[in-house]
Amino acid sequence: MSKHVNKVSAAGLIIALGIIYGDIGTSPLYVFSEIINGKVIEDLLIIGGLSCIIWTLTLQTTIKYVILTLKADNKGEGGIFSLYTLVRRQKKWLVLPAMIGGAALLADGMITPPITVTAAVEGLDSLPILHGISLKTIIIIVLVILSLLFFMQQFGTNNIGKMFGPIMIIWFAMLAALGISHISDDLDILKAFNPYYAFKLLSQYPKGFLLLGAVFLCTTGAEALYSDLGHCGRANIRYTWIYVKTALILNYLGQGSYLLHKFKGTVFVTNDIIKDKVMMATLQALTYNGKPVDVTEMSNPFYGLMPDWFLTIGIIIATIAAIIASQALISGSFTLISEAIRLNLWPRMKINYPSEAKGQLFIPGINTMLFIGCCGIVLYFQTSSAMGAAYGLAITLCMLATTILMANYMVSRRVNKFLIYLFLAVFLTIEISFLIANLNKFSHGGYVTLIIGGALFAIMYIWYRARKIKNRYVEFVRVDEYVPKLEELSNDTSVPKYATHLVYLTSADNPKEIEHKIIYSILSGKPKRADIYWFVHVDTLDDPYTSEYSVTHIIPNDIIRVEFRLGFRIAPRINLMFKRVVEDLVANREVNITSRYESQQRNNMVGDFQFIVLEKFLSQDNELPFFEKLVMKGYFWIKEISLSEERGFGLEQSNVAVEKFPLVVAPVGKLKMKRIFYDEEDGY
Repeated sequence: MSKHVNKVSAAGLIIALGIIYGDIGTSPLYVFSEIINGKVIEDLLIIGGLSCIIWTLTLQTTIKYVILTLKADNKGEGGIFSLYTLVRRQKKWLVLPAMIGGAALLADGMITPPITVTAAVEGLDSLPILHGISLKTIIIIVLVILSLLFFMQQFGTNNIGKMFGPIMIIWFAMLAALGISHISDDLDILKAFNPYYAFKLLSQYPKGFLLLGAVFLCTTGAEALYSDLGHCGRANIRYTWIYVKTALILNYLGQGSYLLHKFKGTVFVTNDIIKDKVMMATLQALTYNGKPVDVTEMSNPFYGLMPDWFLTIGIIIATIAAIIASQALISGSFTLISEAIRLNLWPRMKINYPSEAKGQLFIPGINTMLFIGCCGIVLYFQTSSAMGAAYGLAITLCMLATTILMANYMVSRRVNKFLIYLFLAVFLTIEISFLIANLNKFSHGGYVTLIIGGALFAIMYIWYRARKIKNRYVEFVRVDEYVPKLEELSNDTSVPKYATHLVYLTSADNPKEIEHKIIYSILSGKPKRADIYWFVHVDTLDDPYTSEYSVTHIIPNDIIRVEFRLGFRIAPRINLMFKRVVEDLVANREVNITSRYESQQRNNMVGDFQFIVLEKFLSQDNELPFFEKLVMKGYFWIKEISLSEERGFGLEQSNVAVEKFPLVVAPVGKLKMKRIFYDEEDGY
């Protein structure tokens, strides 16, 4: 286990505050707005809603994630794919919740930046000088901020990231201070700590159960606490969460007290409700304590806590916090996809490393996808309230997936069965309740995130399933059976030399075996004569950062197998890694890489290295079931637009040859054909 997991340090605490609480830390910008939208402000709604928030943060975030799930670290790393690697050998079907969770997290990464940035920028309307600012202007400002944010990703965020911690300390201090300044407005708000009021709201308030869809927004960032375990360490997360949770609850208390004190009997409505004449007529007919309710356009209670002189400063800090929240989701998406690629759950993509900082990576394709998705969300929903109506549906699926994987992890650790069943009973009940409540959001835009998440899951499933189908075809042979033929070919001067060093990538886990297609490539047709044959195998481990290799001299200085054992977070830069291995072997005098061409040998020149990549295409000679045919067609379509094998493994284009061969996974059965004979007189 990584030593830093349980180590507390001042730097670790600041980093934890800076990179993992962006999403959950900016939730006060929009949670209460969602709860009160279109409803009469009254004691049960506010106190009951706040009680739901407090106990959701306690049960879902504190107990499930901070106390329990953080224990499931994979050599110091966390996240749904890290958890999956800890349990994947138990049951094969566990890959499904892992893929569902990963896809939901990516879909969440497309709506979190728009809703947080939009909610922050909408605060401009609270400024007297900018009151009445047009929706179009707000949208333009949001799009500009998002454009700059995604443009900066290619340069890395290591230096900027160092500023995040101090800024978020200020943000949470501001949340706490604003909340404290208004709690005394109505001290009845303190009743919210009693879970009875949460139960009363859900059971007695009209459609109270559906309010869980809005309440759930207070915990959407909980998954980030676990995903960033490797960056911050378990102890640092647990200590900082005390500060963060305190600040969040104080701010929510302040918002609730402010609403009860100033707006009892008021109904806040968003622009889409104002345009609905039937809905407005219904609301205006409502009464509170015998008096008609006051129907007014939505005013964010978060900004209502701020004194006028502080509004400009508060909006600036809120906007910066929203950008930090967005950055955390974007960086997390890059890490998630890089892990999925290494676990063969996602097609290969180009990955850049902007800095030498651990975990710093940039995936241009994902950056572009997220940017287009975020801009599309902003243009489609336009307001944070509309986004809130759609937000949360996908991430509930991720939390359910984590619960399933975590229960299996507890089984692997031989935890008492009663505790496992208790864990499942409590958190499946909570999360299924949230899911049912969030399904109400489907028609209000929730279908958007479900479509995005569904498409991402489909890509993962096709990539994973196609690999399983392909494995039926792979035929392995014993290397020692072909050693004499390879030696004979290597010494046959009548065959033109193909390369001094011929390197094949092999998927054979057993060092004594090799794919038949590689032997066929070397010996059949026009044979490939070389002085030394290298077989390179990459084994992806369940550990995150292992980076080691072993060498097997099948025939010294003639046939060599190199096996790289890489953690699921290590990029397979095979070109660089292979050069390092060769340098080590030369230094240890285990291999002679000098060219064996006479003229070059006299000058002690290094021989050429030629990599061969065998690329498959789906043969027409297949009889696949309909579903598998769809999967394979989808796989090869995705493969066509994704990164090639050689670039995915970091091989230089100048010394790589690609050979295509047909993939026959379900050979066509015996063809029934009848021979007929031609008679010159009678014809056929």
